[in-house]
Formats: sequence, structure tokens, C-alpha cells
Amino acid sequence: MSETTATGASYAAAGVDIEAGDRAVELMKEWVKRTRRPEVLGGLGGFAGLFDASALKGYTRPLLASATDGVGTKVDIARQLGVYDTIGHDLVAMVMDDIVVCGAEPLFMTDYICVGKVHPERVAAIVKGIAEGCVLAGCALVGGETAEHPGLLGPDDFDVAGAGTGVVEADRLLGAERIRRGDTVIAMASSGLHSNGYSLVRHVLLDRANLALEAQIEEFGRTLGEELLEPTKIYSLDCLALIGATEVHAFSHVTGGGLAANLARVIPDNLHAVVDRATWTPAPVFDLVGKAGDVERLELEKTLNMGVGMIAIVPTESTDTALATLADRGVKAWVAGEITERGDHTTGAEMTGDYAR
Repeated sequence: MSETTATGASYAAAGVDIEAGDRAVELMKEWVKRTRRPEVLGGLGGFAGLFDASALKGYTRPLLASATDGVGTKVDIARQLGVYDTIGHDLVAMVMDDIVVCGAEPLFMTDYICVGKVHPERVAAIVKGIAEGCVLAGCALVGGETAEHPGLLGPDDFDVAGAGTGVVEADRLLGAERIRRGDTVIAMASSGLHSNGYSLVRHVLLDRANLALEAQIEEFGRTLGEELLEPTKIYSLDCLALIGATEVHAFSHVTGGGLAANLARVIPDNLHAVVDRATWTPAPVFDLVGKAGDVERLELEKTLNMGVGMIAIVPTESTDTALATLADRGVKAWVAGEITERGDHTTGAEMTGDYAR
């Protein structure tokens, strides 16, 4: 019987590189530190992030608001282009702009990054983007997890997700119960496609129209890839500033499902929101998706934000102050519609007219 030499199995042989993971943590520490709020205890590397809840003692009845989300198939555009430091902005926006809708101040966030193979510099770049987004949202990045899944994901594949927490005083909670007939619907411009509808966008522009991400698009003034990776606008601090400046009844974050469907989520059963398309012109990227894929307008509006990323509903007398406050903060905003009585054949929200050209 001949002798054989057996090689023992190991985590590294299975495709998981613990040292690369440790290197990634070291690279991201400086960026995470920049998100620190005074309520955060400890540093990166613990089993749990700590937030001093005694900061909430000043509230009479503090309500904690939480949300979780990802970025969807937009991550594949980042992977193809090898650009990893913007996708984190998208993640923070998707989570924290949901939280601020109820009037809550963003407090802290955690992230989850799943990769096929840990490339420390890539992971650090993703976290850099998340940290920058947290600064823009006014929240702390208190922890996260990087998971390496060889065999399940390819060496260059990755996905990101996150969860966040905010706080609002109970008697300042925003929502449907505050909305009244005659209220003004104010639209805040999106920065582009944001982070929804990329399965349709990729299918239409990359597969069907066979456009290259490196292609220079005249209407964009930049490449297709640069347009598609434009980070989602983070409205959290703008919304909080609006609450501080004037009376606000509700917000609606325009994400998957489009403007009308998301606006309908905050409209009470007896009322109806009417939004006039003629009050704005969608950016060229929306027109390109529609034409390249022969996508009907209703389908586009059910999938994409069409140029509006956040809605504020305010009393009529607050309209001017609200618009001035947003303008001072560099947010393009306009009166897009109003709240009316709901008729027998109306639902929560509808869009009327044609887009301005």
C-alpha cells in the first residue's frame, strides 16, 4: 500500500481570506471615524455599535424609526466600471430618506457588504462612500459586516445593504393624519435615476440598445456609465431644515413604484393628491430609457422617479417659506400639485397633463 500525502482543509483554501478582511477594516477606519456623533461609544471592531440613548432624555415621548434597504442592481454598473466609492451614497439615501419621511432625525446606521472575494481597497472604497453619505445625512456609521462568499458570488461580485435608526418626538410625527384639503404638493428634484429601476434600465440600455457604459452621450454631457452611477440625492438634512423652518404635514420618498404610488402611501383615505407633469421636465436619461426600450409612459412612471426624488406636503400658507428654505439649501424644488377631496373614481394620487419640454 503506497503512502499518500494529505493536505488538510483550511478556511483560506475554501476561498475566505481573513487577513484581507482585517486589512479592509484598517483601511475603512478613518472614514468611519468621520461619521462619529457625540452619542457614539467605542470604535470600529466591537461586536456591536453603541449609541448613548441618554441623549433621548430631552424627548417627552421619543419614537424610534428604523428602516433597511439595499441599492439593487445598480451595484452591477459599479462592478463593471470598477467604481466603488459612490454606491455607498445610494445606500444611505435609500435608508435614511425613508426614516426622515416621518419627521425623524437620523441617528445611526450599520451596513452589510457581501463579496465573492475580499479586495481590501474595494471594500474600503464602498465604506468610504457609505461614510460620506452618513455625513450628508447627519448620522453615525456605528458598525457593519463584510462577508466573503466564495462559490456563491464571483470574485468581483458584491452587494450592499444597510439598516438605520432615527428618532422623532411623538407629537411631531408626520404623516397622513396631518394632511388637509388644499395643502400644497412640493416636488424636490432627483439627481437622476437614483437607485430604483436598474433592472429595466440595464435591460433597455445595455442589452436591448447595446450601448457601452463608456459611450459619450451628448444629452448627458458625460458617459453613460457616469450618468448611471450618479449617486442618489440624500434629502435628510434638507427635510429636517424644512421642518424647522415651517409647518410640514408629510413627506414621501420617491423610490420603487414611482411618484404616484409612493405619494399615495401618505395620503389619507378621504383625500387625493393631484400632481401636474407640466410643472417640470424630466432629465434626458428618462427620455433615453423610454425611447430606447419603447417603454410606455405609465410603465416608466411606475418604475422610475422621473425627476422627483422627494415630496413635501405643506399647508398653503407655508409654501413660500418651504420653497425659499429649499432654495437656500441648493435644492431645486417647485409646486407640483395640491391635495383635493377624493372622488368616487380616484385613488390616493394621480399625475395629470404632459411633461414640460
